[in-house]
Amino acid sequence: MRTDSSPGTLPAREHLPAAPAGTPVLDVVIPVYNEEKDLRPCVRRLYEHLDRTFPYAFRITIADNASTDTTPQVARHLAAQIPEVATVRLEQKGRGRALRAVWSASDAPVLAYMDVDLSTDLNALLPLVAPLISGHSDLAIGSRLARSSRVVRGPKREFISRAYNLILRGSLQARFSDAQCGFKAIRRDVAQVLLPLVEDTGWFFDTEMLVLAERAGLRIHEVPVDWVDDPDSTVHIVRTATDDLKGVWRVGRALATGSLPLDRLGRPFGDDPRDRDIEDVPKGLARQLVGFCVVGALSTLFYLLLYSGFRVFSGSQTANALALLVSAVANTAANRRLTFGVRGRGGAVRHQAQGLVVFGIGLALTSGSLAALNAATSEPAHSTELAVLVAANLAATVLRFLLFRAWVFPDRREDDSPAPAPYTPPCTTPPHGPASYDPAPYDPAPYDPAPYEAAPYVPTPFRAGEAAHRTWPDATLRPQPVRRHDSDSRDLR
Repeated sequence: MRTDSSPGTLPAREHLPAAPAGTPVLDVVIPVYNEEKDLRPCVRRLYEHLDRTFPYAFRITIADNASTDTTPQVARHLAAQIPEVATVRLEQKGRGRALRAVWSASDAPVLAYMDVDLSTDLNALLPLVAPLISGHSDLAIGSRLARSSRVVRGPKREFISRAYNLILRGSLQARFSDAQCGFKAIRRDVAQVLLPLVEDTGWFFDTEMLVLAERAGLRIHEVPVDWVDDPDSTVHIVRTATDDLKGVWRVGRALATGSLPLDRLGRPFGDDPRDRDIEDVPKGLARQLVGFCVVGALSTLFYLLLYSGFRVFSGSQTANALALLVSAVANTAANRRLTFGVRGRGGAVRHQAQGLVVFGIGLALTSGSLAALNAATSEPAHSTELAVLVAANLAATVLRFLLFRAWVFPDRREDDSPAPAPYTPPCTTPPHGPASYDPAPYDPAPYDPAPYEAAPYVPTPFRAGEAAHRTWPDATLRPQPVRRHDSDSRDLR
């Protein structure tokens, strides 16, 4: 995983303000590889839908993944016919590589992609991107597994999709419902910060991006979709599933070892209610209690199994001390990572040393309980010993949690620590229009609105081979509803 440089602080969410007509608000990317048959009807259908229903200016970008058939020629022909269509040629395959290249270069504030087969009903496109335009969410995905989704596909694909998402929930603690649906969108300012962390260039790109976004505290909006399986899909299911499982292992290992620099992103939003200090409500207490109970239950079971094993060749006190020592080391390590969220190796030895002190208190409680039992009965039954140890461990567990929270793993936030610098998007060109223009960052001379009013922005399609050389404006573009039907009634048929 990439850990060499800090990606920067995530921006606060803001509604995209209004701006002059013609500015592209949405850039829909269609990654294709040898799709000469489906590309033309797909792009025309998507264009007609957006032209009829989408209230802002848009662009459709065809990302050709090193096709060997006539797909590049079809893409160039469409770009020449439709001003809102652009095409990019990449000489290497990989859906993730194509999305990274186009999204990183696009000037649209909202970026989306969909599969060329248009399996997803296009009526879900506006609900997909609306929360990103309003500032409510940072990413949006279509979900075929939502309760209200209507999906038509075979049992094999249904089983694979649900099994894969169960794996993500169990291994990476993912909370989104459908990682593989080819229908997603992201805000450009978020993509600029998040994409450098995504390593995969193939089909796992979506999943990795969503997992990292979720771990960074971003809000992911899910839209139920109507989806019809494409029987002519060229996706190799077995190879794709194998690559996805390798990606799950790689990301899971990076998250477990703390090698991902997600902590450098900081809290993305200043208005997040979880950032507020509320008196008399310990932060994270409920989540820590759940994690501690789960770890405690597993540790107790592990402890009892060790005690039963050591009891075969030693006395009760020796067996109890050995079992408690081994389980205490494992318990401290598990609570450190899972309950209190401490990552990396820093302070691990100190935490284990403090855990051994807590272990000494637990040893005193359990040993005292065994001593009292032996004083009362000369030869107690093994089941009686276990019952006494369970009761003593319950008392020790409560004390262990309090000591862990207050002493071993305290909340070390400093109230006087400097806040991260606010995110300021880079800007290389002045905005279009006097309503949002601030002359200070660009030019100390007085602002003259005439050049911008006389020549409104019109998106220019780029051709094959130009992606690496084209310079995209990097200013934050601001949408405004446009009505093309009042002046343009072109018939593409």
